[in-house]
Amino acid sequence: MEALAVFFCLAITLHNIEEAIWLPQWSQHGSKFQKAVTPNEFHFAVFVITALAYLSAFFFIFLPQSNCAKWFFVGFLGAMMINAIFPHLLATIVMKKYAPGLVTALLLNIPINSLIIHRMFETHLIGWTELLFSTILVGISLLALIPFLFKLGGLISPGTKT
Repeated sequence: MEALAVFFCLAITLHNIEEAIWLPQWSQHGSKFQKAVTPNEFHFAVFVITALAYLSAFFFIFLPQSNCAKWFFVGFLGAMMINAIFPHLLATIVMKKYAPGLVTALLLNIPINSLIIHRMFETHLIGWTELLFSTILVGISLLALIPFLFKLGGLISPGTKT
């Protein structure tokens, strides 16, 4: 399971790099899916989210007896799978324009996270209730954190809108 957690870290890193490169510019074109953000705002936020993902995997690997560590990791897995559909896939379809992060979300995050969740079900580490509640809790927490991180990123390293 540890190796799969490392693949989760690799997948989310590649996904967040794709977003970091193209999303700030994409966000400038008026979208109901993403408010306009500067590269500095977005890069800070994506760095923190990536660090939190790594922490979730680290705690899961090194504190296997901890239900909190397991739920944090499982919640991240589920939240990133939902993130692939909304906003990435939905934004691409509605806007008829590629939303940065879609390819890595569909080709890396969904398959790798699905495999990890499947293995966790096979080994009886989680059940549907844990998956559902962890995903909702982590997903809502991340959604609430993102605007704060954008603001903090803009304060730490102010930049002009691109």
